[in-house]
Amino acid sequence: MSDLQVPIVDLEDLAHPSPARTARSTEAIMQAFGTYGLIYLRNHGIDPALLDTFYNDFQGFTACDEAEKRAMSRPDIWFQRGWTPPNTERAVIAGGQPDFKECFFAAPEPLDPLGLMEYPEIYAPNIWPEGHEGFRDSYLDIGHQLHEVGLALLRGAARALGLAPYTFEAAAYGASHVTRALRYLPLNADQVQTDILWGEEHTDFNLLTLLPGGRFISPEGQYCGRPDDQCGLYLRTRPSKAHPQGQMVPGKPPEGCVVAQVGQQLEILTGGAFLATPHVIKAPRAPGYSRVSMAHFIHLHAHQILFPLPPFQTPEVIKAYSPPVLAGTYGTKTLVDIGLAPREALSQLGYRHYDRLDTFRADEGA
Repeated sequence: MSDLQVPIVDLEDLAHPSPARTARSTEAIMQAFGTYGLIYLRNHGIDPALLDTFYNDFQGFTACDEAEKRAMSRPDIWFQRGWTPPNTERAVIAGGQPDFKECFFAAPEPLDPLGLMEYPEIYAPNIWPEGHEGFRDSYLDIGHQLHEVGLALLRGAARALGLAPYTFEAAAYGASHVTRALRYLPLNADQVQTDILWGEEHTDFNLLTLLPGGRFISPEGQYCGRPDDQCGLYLRTRPSKAHPQGQMVPGKPPEGCVVAQVGQQLEILTGGAFLATPHVIKAPRAPGYSRVSMAHFIHLHAHQILFPLPPFQTPEVIKAYSPPVLAGTYGTKTLVDIGLAPREALSQLGYRHYDRLDTFRADEGA
């Protein structure tokens, strides 16, 4: 794995009028998203002081008592806003083990009001804990900054593929983009070096994920460096003849870089030219350490058709990614698969008025 190196893109290159600088960045995007499904971004404009403020505010919320946090937990909207308790979400192929974390969801961007009528859980309005205004304000600020970084990268990704620059951005406009704050829980002495993971290996189901970098917390409650060289983010590269299962590569971005990951939606649209990143979060091998982090998920609008775009529609690609499906349907099915939405949510998909004839006939017999 020593010869593998995730490419770095300077966002200033993407916006620069110099063809050479633009070409350098788009070539890096092709290599990064084609092999790793992941890229490192510098000169992104994310305010590190704002990020520190947010993590301090988030820890203030997670330190609240269980009853206060439970008031922010909304299984009725599939945990898409507010607090997600530990042992709730699981990766699709996790073998039943929930992720070892608690989370908070918010939408930092304006939502299509029609989406709220059609997908009330996915397009739900934000909810906030009382008395934590700083948490709300820093959350929305950093989420908006991450969203702008993601849109710039999506424009670069479209150019790299020879598509119109706003192909992906336009398809994402008005979608239910969400920012997620996460706290990975400390393991006790009996749990370390077992099969417990902070996050089971999975791929994100959205279009693009932005990760601004988290903070490890020592058993004494202080920010600290990585507890050991085996914990943290790992990603699986695209399979090759030499490595048919791919290679596990540590996701250790250079100082000050933001990480961007390809989601399943972007893989499908590109017919597999870009690879959804299989990744796993490994816990430290010492007890008592926790970690706070943040992820911003850019989604396709629920009305978009999820199917490879015409330039990628070879017979093999069509077979691999058929049948076409609405992005809203795809999202609902995935939330069922990972345990956030109930299985009966699947009954919301498609035609739901089969009881109408029974109503007519009952009225006739009255």
